[in-house]
Amino acid sequence: MKWWILYIILGVVIAAIVAGYFFLKKRMEKKVSLQKDLVDQHKIVTSILILEKRMDKVNNANIPKSVIAQIPKIYKFRKVPIVKAKIGPQVMDLLCDEEIFNKLPERKSVNVELAGIFIAGIKQQKGKK
Repeated sequence: MKWWILYIILGVVIAAIVAGYFFLKKRMEKKVSLQKDLVDQHKIVTSILILEKRMDKVNNANIPKSVIAQIPKIYKFRKVPIVKAKIGPQVMDLLCDEEIFNKLPERKSVNVELAGIFIAGIKQQKGKK
């Protein structure tokens, strides 16, 4: 007789979890969209020489502390794609998406779209694929 009360409570809890998940997912998609728009506004095309690619924690990279402070906490504990590249005379650590990370050739010069220390995309050179 009392089992139906347990089933009702369990159903309400599951419904609340599902509703919370969709709400948070929608909120995160909105944040990602705003960040993508910001990156698209500030990206410039430049040539870089890729020295090294690695998956490492952000704290181990040679990135300014002010930038690390702005990175979400979840990314501070995860390993992220880091590219050590020479931009002009300066050697820097850059961040990028895993999709771009896999396409970047190591020890080669590449034209990329940079937005601060973030590699936003790869530009194809004319005549090469």
